[in-house]
Amino acid sequence: MSEQQAPVLASVRNRVGHLTLNRPSALNTLDLPMVTLLCRHLWVWEQDPEIVAVTLRGTGEKAFCAGGDIRMLYDSHKAGDDLHEVFLEEEYALDEYLHRYSKPVLALLDGYVLGGGMGLAQAASLRVITERTRMGMPEVGIGFFPDVGGSYFLPRLPGELGIYLGVTGCQIGAADALYANLADYCLPSEQLAELDAALDQLNWTGAPDEDLQDLLASMATERIGGSELKAYRQVIDEYFSLPDVPAIRTALQREQRPELRSWAEQTAKLLDSRSPLAMAVTLELLSRGRYLSLADCFALELHLDYQWFDKGDLMEGVRALIIDKDKAPRWNPPTLAELTPPRVRSFFSGFRPSNLPKNNT
Repeated sequence: MSEQQAPVLASVRNRVGHLTLNRPSALNTLDLPMVTLLCRHLWVWEQDPEIVAVTLRGTGEKAFCAGGDIRMLYDSHKAGDDLHEVFLEEEYALDEYLHRYSKPVLALLDGYVLGGGMGLAQAASLRVITERTRMGMPEVGIGFFPDVGGSYFLPRLPGELGIYLGVTGCQIGAADALYANLADYCLPSEQLAELDAALDQLNWTGAPDEDLQDLLASMATERIGGSELKAYRQVIDEYFSLPDVPAIRTALQREQRPELRSWAEQTAKLLDSRSPLAMAVTLELLSRGRYLSLADCFALELHLDYQWFDKGDLMEGVRALIIDKDKAPRWNPPTLAELTPPRVRSFFSGFRPSNLPKNNT
């Protein structure tokens, strides 16, 4: 394999370590070799005093990273091996490491930023998007739940925006990403090369975080108009603070205000296309994650992972949407009305946050 064919490209210029996800034909989806390479480079550069910052990006114009290799997870479980569990363990470890990285990490998020791509992006200290950015945690659409730290960063978004994004699995554009605090700056895609050139010429001080902030503030914007999340923020906060998904769906169906009716109908229709079990577990996961530490959020996501391939809807979702492509998943149960609260709670049974005494439940 030539250097340009490697799944992760790495270079150092002007004291900056540059990491590029390099599977453009697969929208830079993550697999285990990529996770391993990312970890290896990040660790080496963290120890090197000559490296003051790191950038993360994806090859091509379509995606920074469209998620994890879902087909690999499916095939692994079908084959009866443990590659799917090893991948998730290593991916989460990488994301947690990035959250705690001692040097600034600048993520350049052009194109799709979904699932596993969001895990990398939201762990970065500076997140730059473009007009082509499409962000989301779409897991409920394939019968899964928001992982890769989603249980930590989603419920910490303003109001109930994170609950809305996680339970519906919808994707958002640049204006919404900035409004929801899922990005810090927006830079026109044609100026990414200019940003690279500026990084190559930057005179670093003893405060690289401030150096990067100053550079971005001179080139990019922190707010742009046209946010739908802002337009519907009041009703999102009202409905997605309700205690369960059936209550949310009922409230949406009852909405009669002319300026909100179309949005409410579309949102209810979106919920009806998702896995009832995945939505309900997502709501419980995010409700718990709001009060958990970063480490406990990743631990809880793994706790669910170890059960989900056998007891959740992921395998059926991948079959219907990726394998057979009939787009007719047979969710279990098929409707919210048939889903019982004990089944949802059973996935969380036995999990104990690290900050709780052992005699607590």
